[in-house]
Amino acid sequence: MNAHNDILKKSGLSVTESRKKILELFFDSDGALAHADIEKNTDAAFDRVTVYRTLQTFVEKGIIHQIPTTDNSILYALCKHNCQQGHHHDNHVHFICNKCDKTFCLDDVTVPEVKLPQGFSPAQAAMVVTGLCEECKL
Repeated sequence: MNAHNDILKKSGLSVTESRKKILELFFDSDGALAHADIEKNTDAAFDRVTVYRTLQTFVEKGIIHQIPTTDNSILYALCKHNCQQGHHHDNHVHFICNKCDKTFCLDDVTVPEVKLPQGFSPAQAAMVVTGLCEECKL
């Protein structure tokens, strides 16, 4: 639990029960989480707005990153590559299994560079691949 507190303090955040609990859920998860997953796993201890604001703060501080889905919803996963406030370095591909609906960060598969027209400046790129994960393929 001290590691969770250290992450919050390093990010310049106050250590609150909601932040600790939500951060703990990410560390205990083997994949990405949706807002609804977090609400369900906090046993209604925190209201929807608290969960939403905590997620947005974690994204802004570089603790978690957003993953777009094929149905235009958003999932969240822990940042692993020294992300900082305003500077995400999670330029990897995400994989969503069509059978079990788990989402995986493929840390070793980077999003290919996109050559943009002159005058365009990229801020972030995201790539989602769908299919069957290793367990579901069996």
